[in-house]
Amino acid sequence: MSRRVVRQSKFRHVFGQAAKADQSYEDIRVSKVTWDSSFCAVNPKFLAIIVEAGGGGAFIVLPLAKTGRVDKNYPLVTGHTAPVLDIDWCPHNDNVIASASDDTTVMVWQIPDYTPMRNITEPIITLEGHSKRVGILCWHPTARNVLLSAGGDNVIIIWNVGTGEVLLSLDDMHPDVIHSVCWNSNGSLLATTCKDKTLRIIDPRKGQVVAERFAAHEGMRPMRAVFTRQGHIFTTGFTRMSQRELGLWDPNNFEEPVALQEMDTSNGVLLPFYDPDSSIVYLCGKGDSSIRYFEITDEPPFVHYLNTFSSKEPQRGMGFMPKRGLEVNKCEIARFYKLHERKCEPIIMTVPRKSDLFQDDLYPDTPGPEPALEADEWLAGQDAEPVLISLKDGYIPPKHRELRVTKRNILDVRPPSGPRRSQSASDAPLSQQHTLETLLEEIKALREQVQAQEQRITALENMLCELVDGTD
Repeated sequence: MSRRVVRQSKFRHVFGQAAKADQSYEDIRVSKVTWDSSFCAVNPKFLAIIVEAGGGGAFIVLPLAKTGRVDKNYPLVTGHTAPVLDIDWCPHNDNVIASASDDTTVMVWQIPDYTPMRNITEPIITLEGHSKRVGILCWHPTARNVLLSAGGDNVIIIWNVGTGEVLLSLDDMHPDVIHSVCWNSNGSLLATTCKDKTLRIIDPRKGQVVAERFAAHEGMRPMRAVFTRQGHIFTTGFTRMSQRELGLWDPNNFEEPVALQEMDTSNGVLLPFYDPDSSIVYLCGKGDSSIRYFEITDEPPFVHYLNTFSSKEPQRGMGFMPKRGLEVNKCEIARFYKLHERKCEPIIMTVPRKSDLFQDDLYPDTPGPEPALEADEWLAGQDAEPVLISLKDGYIPPKHRELRVTKRNILDVRPPSGPRRSQSASDAPLSQQHTLETLLEEIKALREQVQAQEQRITALENMLCELVDGTD
């Protein structure tokens, strides 16, 4: 009589559980725009959700602790003139978020730690370079202020947000609409999927396609791809018969898949969320009411089904908390923020353990908020793995850090055009235009303006306090 051997894995009993009702975020008008992005981004401080907005595009940013019903007049982040299609938090600054829109622009925003009194309408910087809608955003995992955007013009642009400059533009690599873009762990390579059914591995600094695979999934519906910890590519797509399918590929040998599994028949695109610390991938389909999760290992069949979290309501989108935002004393290994039509519901993935002590086998050192490289170093060819932190004593988000944008003088890099003209008074150096007395007078006037503004702010705050005391 043969005995069935059960595969040993500490993640075999991972289970999902929806948070209690009072831990949800109620009365949020989630965007109805037709686009296959997650519509939600979350970090250890804030939850951001793309919402319905008249006359343009908007998203709402809530402190994680602000659960319950959200006031209908709660301030939004507005500034785009068309619907917002994607949002992404900066991995190196929890107060900075980027948004991409149908209006062809990318905007980068500084979110204050306090609740603003009115809508945030002024971004730190607006990045303009695409000629059609911008639907994909992805921050570089290790380099400071490096942001990738992909648009309907089939172009990928990599920006230095700190200066507003284009670092790289990948124009001729995709003949059709780009469906997904993902960095590898150190940000040296990109994995992209495209409407032409081709999976590509790209070295952005060399501007080369390192490897490609046509029809990784044979169906016409969109594919998604993410890098795994082992350097493989995990993909989701559709078969020719419109069945959903997942695959695992070795970029060094794209001829045959490492693993290929059919799943079910459904129209929803499967969004993969990969956790490199546990090597678990979570599949969330738009319109589905379940989250399926698999462990990726070096042993056949390589992609091992673990379990399914099911609920009654279909999901409109999904946010995935970085590892440093989890509660380690509860053995929480993942947390999702599931978007319903009018609310956002946290879903907690837990490994059952009897002890409340820190479980170091579940929580290896994980990427922290410090960048490993500057943008110029990365562009020059340097690579570095993420700077890791320990979660043994929990993670406390750093205080508000301001993103400073320093725009370089365009005249310093633009070649002269036309005949040279004689220098006029307006072209003279600053030292010749302004005497010392003039500069001192300007500084004095500016200081007086600042003092007047501060006095005005103090008066307004006093009026607000009096109104609050009167209502009590």
